[in-house]
Amino acid sequence: MALVEVSGNLHMHTPYSDGEWYHADIAKAALKAGLDFIIVTDHNIWVDGVTPYHTSEDARSERRVLVMTGEEIHDQTLHPQSNHLLVFNARRELAAMARDPQTLIDGVNAAGGLSFLAHPFDSTAPLVDYEPIHWRRWDVNGFTGIELWNYMSEFVGLVTSPSAGIKYATNPELGIKGPYAETLKKWDELTAAGQRIVATGNSDAHGTTHKKWGRSAVLFPYEMLFGAVNTHLILPEELNGGYAHDCALIYEALRDGHCFVGYDAPAPTRGFRFSAQGEKGLAIMGDEISAGAGVTLQVSVPSKAEINLLRNGKIILKKEADTHLMQVAREPGAYRVEAYTIFKGRRRGWIFSNPIYIR
Repeated sequence: MALVEVSGNLHMHTPYSDGEWYHADIAKAALKAGLDFIIVTDHNIWVDGVTPYHTSEDARSERRVLVMTGEEIHDQTLHPQSNHLLVFNARRELAAMARDPQTLIDGVNAAGGLSFLAHPFDSTAPLVDYEPIHWRRWDVNGFTGIELWNYMSEFVGLVTSPSAGIKYATNPELGIKGPYAETLKKWDELTAAGQRIVATGNSDAHGTTHKKWGRSAVLFPYEMLFGAVNTHLILPEELNGGYAHDCALIYEALRDGHCFVGYDAPAPTRGFRFSAQGEKGLAIMGDEISAGAGVTLQVSVPSKAEINLLRNGKIILKKEADTHLMQVAREPGAYRVEAYTIFKGRRRGWIFSNPIYIR
């Protein structure tokens, strides 16, 4: 079976909440950035009836982008803010359940939707009067996954002084380097304990215009962010332009963890693969496979990089400046891949796979 890769972004906002651009303009930015789909997640409002497909303005191109709508739900009465949940494919408004995160997650599951803990570990930035929006209710269960890497959340953590704010606002690629260590640690704890937790990476784009000294500028335009941290899905077949068909493929891949997080600014991550071959067949990211007499894990990255294979959060094999890695695994556990590359003179996180679970 030939597998198909598509890339998209699953966290952004429009003027229906606190973003600047409406869906059609965001779709144009996504097309220019080379994305195949986006999921717009306004705060506490599910926007229905959005035009689903947008095509390139270049008559020579047949590219199109699929626009879907989800929701970022949170209890607005909480101070400080916390427990933001990205909700996909619920197909109805669920913000009334925001008061209790477990009730909300249960409601999402009952509606057949998916739920991801947004920016689970966040940073404070007193210089811009920003309070962290952590996920604090770790007693919950039944959620689909976590937002492993949130670009704008990481940027906020870089604003430690006025000079740092100016430096990284104008050249964010000098500071952006990967998911927070706390988020990686929590994810590994959950998967090592036997849970299947899907990781995604997103922009959290707002397109906000900043005004200072009589000038105004958009420091983080949608198109720029869509060329950075994205979620790449592995599908069993092509998107064909049928809305129900395409949405089903995307949501099923997300539910199953058939995806990886790619930082596409240093170099394209499209083409990354992580698979396992055992006695009972083939597995890809998100799948379970029996250990049997041993499972052959294979990794391929699109260009030379530092490749790390991890089991339950611990590195078990490392390759330097290579494009392939292979290892026979016999111990049960959650096996995942991290790839790092040098960009702007510094080691950066590049690719973070979802695990293959050897049982």
